[in-house]
Order: sequence, then C-alpha cells, then structure tokens
Amino acid sequence: MQSIIELLKILIPAAAVLYGMYLTIQTFLQKQFEQKELDIKVKTIEITMPIRLQAYERMTLFLERITPANLLIRLGSPDIQAIDYQRVLLQEIREEFNHNLAQQVYISHETWEKTRTAMNDVVTLINISASEISPDSTSINLSKKIFEKVISANKQLTDEALKALKEEAQKMF
Repeated sequence: MQSIIELLKILIPAAAVLYGMYLTIQTFLQKQFEQKELDIKVKTIEITMPIRLQAYERMTLFLERITPANLLIRLGSPDIQAIDYQRVLLQEIREEFNHNLAQQVYISHETWEKTRTAMNDVVTLINISASEISPDSTSINLSKKIFEKVISANKQLTDEALKALKEEAQKMF
C-alpha cells in the first residue's frame, strides 16, 4: 500500500507537468496556425485588392460608356439610317459587355445583377425608341427619341448600378 502511495506521489505531479506541457504546446501551435492564416489572408488581399479595384474601374467605365448620352455622342453618325444606327448602338453595348464579362468574378452578385439590369434597360430603351420612329428615319431622329425618353424618365438608367459599384468599392477601404 505504501508503495502505491509513493508511486502516486510521483505520477500525479508528472501527469500535471505533462498536461501543462501539452496545453502550452497546443496553445503555441494554435497561435502559429492563426499567424500563418493571417499571413495568407494578408498576402491574398495584397494580390486581389488591385485586381478587384481594376474590376470596379472597368465596370464603372462600362456603365459610363453605355449611358445613353455618352453612347449617342461617341457613336453619333448623322449620315446613316435609324435602323443601322440602332444596330451599331446595340453591337457596341454587346461588345463592351462581352469585353468586361470576366469582371463579375471580382464584384458581388447583387452589383453584377444591377450592372446587367442597367445594360438591359439601355438596350430596351434603344429598341423601344427605334420602334417608335420610322425605319427610314435618320440616326438623328433615333438619338432625339432616346434623349426624349431619358429626359422624361428624369434619371439615368445606369445610376443605380454605378452607385452600387461605388459603394462596394468604398467598402474595401
């Protein structure tokens, strides 16, 4: 019996020391793991932040370029018929959109949907305006009709998407 008590006197402190060492090593390894995770996150942010900012810039440029006023001024050509001008406008929007399609990876789904909705609204505006004038009208008549609709709506079709892009980009800072 005496030998069991002597053995317990040795084993209990040894077990306590081992458990203390285990907790110390466990805490140390956990902190090391958290530090590595933090380093990886910082490195990822350093790499992706410029790419994401570029995506916001490109999508902002896209929306500005397809805003009816900018689109009509940039692609204005008074010597073509309205139907041809409609095709030119729609082709330009499609090309711009396809050129920036990959940017959706870097922006939120909601902002991307607002951007697509804005593009579709501009396309719809052009198509409706073209349907309200005669096909043999000039491009100037189509431009006037589009401007009339924009003025009567009293807002730009791309404003909501632009606002969402700006707010999302500002959250990064």
